[in-house]
Amino acid sequence: MELLTTVMTHVFHFFNHLAADPNGLMNLKFVGAGISTISCAGSGIGQGFAAGKAVEAVARNPEVESKIRTQFVIGAAIAESGAIYGLVVSLILIFVA
Repeated sequence: MELLTTVMTHVFHFFNHLAADPNGLMNLKFVGAGISTISCAGSGIGQGFAAGKAVEAVARNPEVESKIRTQFVIGAAIAESGAIYGLVVSLILIFVA
């Protein structure tokens, strides 16, 4: 409980300091852009895991390679769309906001 109180106190003082500085809140858009790019790392990890499982599936049952490849490509496209959304959000935060 003391840790939570300490963290919240520091956060409160941090935002009070940012509110006093006219450019302080503008700099938070870069923090938000950095946080939104974490989705790119998650997408890469997920695609790597899926690729490994697809290779294992083909090694176990080579006859269904075309079905596995189709499912993998669809899954990779869906996973990549999440990374693209994160990238778009970060670019909007940097250049528009």
